[in-house]
Amino acid sequence: MDNSIKNSRILLVEDEENLAAGLVYNLADEGYKTELAKDGREAVNCFEKNEYDLIILDIMLPYFDGFEIARKIRLKSPKVPILFLTARTSAEDKVRGLELGADDYMTKPFLLQEFLLRVRRMLLRGRWYTQSSVSSPKSKFGNNEVDFENLVAKAGSKTVSLTRREAMLLKYFIENSGKVLSRKELLENVWHVSSDIETRTVDIFVSRLRKYFESDPNNPVYFRSIRGEGYSFFDTAS
Repeated sequence: MDNSIKNSRILLVEDEENLAAGLVYNLADEGYKTELAKDGREAVNCFEKNEYDLIILDIMLPYFDGFEIARKIRLKSPKVPILFLTARTSAEDKVRGLELGADDYMTKPFLLQEFLLRVRRMLLRGRWYTQSSVSSPKSKFGNNEVDFENLVAKAGSKTVSLTRREAMLLKYFIENSGKVLSRKELLENVWHVSSDIETRTVDIFVSRLRKYFESDPNNPVYFRSIRGEGYSFFDTAS
């Protein structure tokens, strides 16, 4: 266990008792402080009272479903990472979850070791982002300015709140300006997951950055698609 993430606080929102008990046990065994919420109302109350390093959300829950909880969380905090862990396997559900601000999405049934690896990597990336933001807190491109430390951007005349994962992707693009970046590379270096998972995740996040920063998202000048290869970021509109 990396000491930088030991004692990380996790909120697990899961109403299936046996699964929840097993996950709480295994997360504790990894050194994490895990709190369990068994329904949507309890999850919202926990989040309003406490701060967490990661939230793990089921979708099908009493009172508020996972989508509604994610929406409520993102209204209050763009920073906390959210992992959906659900039996809902449709592409539409995954897209909706990611569009609501989730950072990752796993479907049941799942391998415990893969789940724990995802959790570890999400926590480590959060620590990396915090350190990186302190050393290089702001960037400009075109008529846009990004404050990575506070997850806020000025896009022309509008102000944009970024999720941590959106900011991580943007930072990686800026640090690799002009290079062609494959979806595989982005998944491995921003999400830290193997590239054999579905790559639609990358496309959704790039679409969000275009919506924020491009004057015409359908004809992007900063976040350009490279046919058959991936994406390339240009820090000017030339």
